[in-house]
Amino acid sequence: MFKLIIRTNKKKEIIDITEEINKILTNQEKENSLVFLFALHTTCALTVADLDPGANKDYLTAFEKITPRANYIHPHNPEHFPDHFLSSLIGVSLFIPFENKNLILGTWQKVILIEFDGPREREIILKII
Repeated sequence: MFKLIIRTNKKKEIIDITEEINKILTNQEKENSLVFLFALHTTCALTVADLDPGANKDYLTAFEKITPRANYIHPHNPEHFPDHFLSSLIGVSLFIPFENKNLILGTWQKVILIEFDGPREREIILKII
């Protein structure tokens, strides 16, 4: 098991972590298998996405628009609840196959961490299956 530490710089941002994962895979015994990724947080998410120029801003705009406006009662800060909601909606884990020690991704796919409550240091666990 490995731990990937990602430092975010903004309240909300998208960070491409594809190369960091491939670097870890390069040093592994297994050449072909699956990697499981799990974020140890409730206010960020992991997914695969197209990051054409400007797409990161489009994603963040869309996430904000789908977040319901309500009088939340989250105990430590009700205004903070949408960050938890989006993390749960998108998810905090992924399984991705790899071959020849590189992730198998489509032409435009990147593995991304979506920060909803930064800046923070985020921990992602990687487990090769």
